[in-house]
Amino acid sequence: MRNSKDHPLIIIGGGIGGLTAAITLAKKNKYVKVLEQAPEFLEVGAGIQLAANATRILDDIGVLDRLKEIAVFPKRFVLMDAFSGKELSALDLGEDYIKRYGSPYIVLHRADLQNALYEAAKENGYIELLTNQQIVDSVQNADGVKVTAADGQVHSGHAVIAADGIWSKQRQKLAQDEVVCAKYVAYRGTMEMSQMGDSVTTNDVYMWIGPNLHLVQYPVRSGKLYNQVVVFKSYKYTPEIEHTTDWGTPEEMEQVFAGTCDLVQHAISFISRQRRWPMYDRNPIDNWTDGKLTLLGDAAHPMLQYLAQGGCQAIEDACYLAEMVENNPDIEDAFKKYQEARIPRGKFVQTSARTWGEIIHATQPETILLRDTIINNRKNFDFIDQFHGFKAEKGLEEHQFDKTSNSLDAFISNP
Repeated sequence: MRNSKDHPLIIIGGGIGGLTAAITLAKKNKYVKVLEQAPEFLEVGAGIQLAANATRILDDIGVLDRLKEIAVFPKRFVLMDAFSGKELSALDLGEDYIKRYGSPYIVLHRADLQNALYEAAKENGYIELLTNQQIVDSVQNADGVKVTAADGQVHSGHAVIAADGIWSKQRQKLAQDEVVCAKYVAYRGTMEMSQMGDSVTTNDVYMWIGPNLHLVQYPVRSGKLYNQVVVFKSYKYTPEIEHTTDWGTPEEMEQVFAGTCDLVQHAISFISRQRRWPMYDRNPIDNWTDGKLTLLGDAAHPMLQYLAQGGCQAIEDACYLAEMVENNPDIEDAFKKYQEARIPRGKFVQTSARTWGEIIHATQPETILLRDTIINNRKNFDFIDQFHGFKAEKGLEEHQFDKTSNSLDAFISNP
């Protein structure tokens, strides 16, 4: 049985990846049903950064225009030393960036991105959106799939795309792996721009780095709000207390950030202490697909946030998956070709994010000196072509590069 309104592609999860997949598939005239477990299509958290590899796709599907009035288009990404307060390096995000990659770099509130995707999906006649759908099982049969929710509802469809995040239940059908705790936690939030006074530049993204810590800052909501994320490694962490709140506490944050420069101290004084986000990823796996089931986004390749590529990779997944579904009448063949291209890409970005975390959080003076020297002498687009210059629909980098000499590993010899 082929895809139809009564036999749609079923997407489990209505986050950034799930909604982007719905829209890209609908653009190919494929019927889609999105099942979201929450009562509403809402995104939690604060800000999100989207590089050109994601905004290019959002532009193609008509979502970028919805974001232009609410997003911020930063001029630079600035790497700062959290202790000395000195600028280490900066990436130009202006005209040269857009000329090279064909699309802008934007920062915005996650809720604004989620809402833009939701509105685009809601307006599309090929997409059905359902909430309060806590999925407990999916079963394949000769005609397609049956997906069962906790309240007993059963949804029949053509195939299942699992975009249900790092804690994906559908992934368990493919891999019996566990999440990996990074031993780091994040505290994040937004505040009125006026609260920050003259201590910030409203058109830049700042990343302050130091041993076992970093702070990210950028404006959102057309510059009306300021987003901040504080990240640090817990010295209290042990496997025995991993699932408690006894590690990564606000008190630890104060201790780890002790001695940082005045601008960093001023910034963290505004951070809410009420909620902590322990940081997890998973090890890459070699298979995302089983027949009429495939994984997408964090369900497939959950990664640490250090490269700001988690949402971007989910958007890339959605684009390439839609291309494969359009070009391959057999859905199982489409899913296989999708994963053949996307698994190596997901693995590369996942592992690169871990390496970048080791780089920015380096503790040894020799490693820090080497890192800072290399970063200070880099050319404008070194190290980012392999991420920002990627054409998801082709499965190819827009700019070819030497992965040996121009990889993140080149920053340090012994992470």
